Amino acid sequence: MTSLTPPLLTVENLRVRFPARDGFTEAVRGVSFTVGREKLGIVGESGSGKSMTGRAVLRLVPPPGEVSADRIEFDGMDLSTASERTMRGIRGRRISMVMQDPKFSLNPVMTVGRQIAEAYQVHSGAGRRDARRRALEMLEAVRIRDPERVFDLYPHEVSGGMGQRIMIAMMLIPDPDLLIADEPTSALDVTVQMQVLAIMDELCGRRGMGLVFISHDLNLVASFCDRILIMYAGRVVETCRADELHDAMHPYTRGLLDSLPRLDETRPELPVLDRDPAWIGTGSGR
Repeated sequence: MTSLTPPLLTVENLRVRFPARDGFTEAVRGVSFTVGREKLGIVGESGSGKSMTGRAVLRLVPPPGEVSADRIEFDGMDLSTASERTMRGIRGRRISMVMQDPKFSLNPVMTVGRQIAEAYQVHSGAGRRDARRRALEMLEAVRIRDPERVFDLYPHEVSGGMGQRIMIAMMLIPDPDLLIADEPTSALDVTVQMQVLAIMDELCGRRGMGLVFISHDLNLVASFCDRILIMYAGRVVETCRADELHDAMHPYTRGLLDSLPRLDETRPELPVLDRDPAWIGTGSGR
């Protein structure tokens, strides 16, 4: 997607490393990208650094992990040097993140409605009655039937699909400029998956919000996002428009595409990717 407006988020040379016996292990190795008011997909196999990249932007990498970058600029602010107090004002209110499993992200001893309302109160200073009204509106916005009933349920009383919608409602209630969604549909069946994607697409379009959609599903990202980053071993190896994914040039991207099962052919076994060490130091973009 080409835009004359400046990007919401600019990341340059992002690195995340963890202590190891022989020094450090890098989970993210010099990742750079921009996000505007668009849907950016980040794709790669497990362990490629997708989730850690999203967490590092918000400085949510758990210790003893270390984050460094030449620049993490959001709407003119350098997040890499911002104080923790400044970051607390940005997290949730300006940039929200939907984690992979709502069962572990939601507080098990609070009703889901109270958690959504609390998110609104923290970022807006609203009273309890107004926060409840807004929480019910958000539950309705993510297409949950009978919001009044669901408001008083606990996380263990809702399904995986409903739990994911509740997380989206909680993250969107402060009306953020950017949403980072970390595999929000990976544990859902196809029907619920499509419903969640439709909700996110509608809300992004209506609010003019930027979205970073992290996934391992190439076809899903190609059909949903505007641009795609392909990650391998902590690096971005290829960048392309979503409608150009199937014309990708990098051998790792081609290998991922060739590994997708197809209904129009029978293959006795899936191809094996040769993990060329040279891929770690190379990349291509369009």
